[in-house]
Amino acid sequence: MSKRRRKHVRVLVSGTAVLGMTTALVTPAVATEAHSRPMEAGAILTVEEESTVSAATVAESLKNAGIDNSQVRYDVTWYRVLYRTTGSDGAPTVASQLVVLPRSQDRALPVVSWLHGTTVYKGDVASVNPNSSDRRAALLFASTGRAVSAPDYVGLGKGDGFHPYGDPGATVAASVDGLRAARTLAHRKGRELERRVQISGFSQGGPATMMVGRALQQEGADDYFRPGALAPVGGPFDLSAFEAAAADDKIANSGLYLAYFVTAWNRMYGLYDSPGEAFRAPFDQKVERLFDGDHTGADIQRELPAASKDLFTAEFLDKIRKPGGVLKDRLRALDNSCDWQPGIPVQIFHAKGDKDVDFSNAEHCGDQLTRHHADHRLTDVGDHDHNSSVKQALPRIVDFFDEQRPSR
Repeated sequence: MSKRRRKHVRVLVSGTAVLGMTTALVTPAVATEAHSRPMEAGAILTVEEESTVSAATVAESLKNAGIDNSQVRYDVTWYRVLYRTTGSDGAPTVASQLVVLPRSQDRALPVVSWLHGTTVYKGDVASVNPNSSDRRAALLFASTGRAVSAPDYVGLGKGDGFHPYGDPGATVAASVDGLRAARTLAHRKGRELERRVQISGFSQGGPATMMVGRALQQEGADDYFRPGALAPVGGPFDLSAFEAAAADDKIANSGLYLAYFVTAWNRMYGLYDSPGEAFRAPFDQKVERLFDGDHTGADIQRELPAASKDLFTAEFLDKIRKPGGVLKDRLRALDNSCDWQPGIPVQIFHAKGDKDVDFSNAEHCGDQLTRHHADHRLTDVGDHDHNSSVKQALPRIVDFFDEQRPSR
């Protein structure tokens, strides 16, 4: 591939917009060719876009979103990267991610893996949507002098296939392979990433944070990277209890959460033979189509009832409340993402005011870590709702990561 032209953009924006898009750096024909090449996991296929954002623009974006911007120091350059990974079936696939590098003088960079929360629409992830809260999080971390890998996971962004929502194997693979791709990109830019990865994630990204940390520490997921600190935010760490609460309509957005979970897990694990077994008519005729990654949350909310009791059959809700068989087996891994002993500091962030993911989930994670005598603490960020809690947590995560001294 020919040498890519670099384009630097400094644009002051209004509202919560972060930056303007640059032109694509590869043609569709080149991208298609790259998709077909057999490559090892984490290999970069294409770098589709590249843009530089000033520290002033990052700070303005954070301020407009209600996030403390006092830690911003550097201009940053972001890249949308397509790379090789594996899906829930273990087969090779292509995923996308946002990689951000600070425009500092340091050659060796600390690195953050930022793992996003529940996203139903492919275009809402950090590598694609300039107004994404995950884009802002990645720019914040990078503006403090860190390299950032923010994977879209499998099936979101510019990746192939459907999103295997919550699948441990695909989640860890996309995250670890994203780190490998980020390291390669940094090396191409004359930078090196330190071995100790500071891992953080919100909502769905909370359990993902713990699973990726465990994979790097205990399971030899990568020959180079090791975990340095873990900072999950607002995570559903007791997924069995979370889904049961959704079945009982005891959480906000219960119908949407549960429908996304059920349709994704049915694709992977076969929870029902036909949609009519799980969903009431007429929704059984449309629900799987709505969760195809091409519909926004607003699209889905217009088509489906908000309450689980109006969307699902009574019999299927009973199966969610008292899971058995493959559902029980698959839930176990996500009920126990904190059930190990990290050899590194862990700080769990959650909001007592969270109506989507109850605070008891954070306590569940803390209890498991306590049983393993792990170095951890639980921070209540206050009376904030689910999406506001991450805004409160992000500057504190920067402080927590600053307390650690990652070594190469």
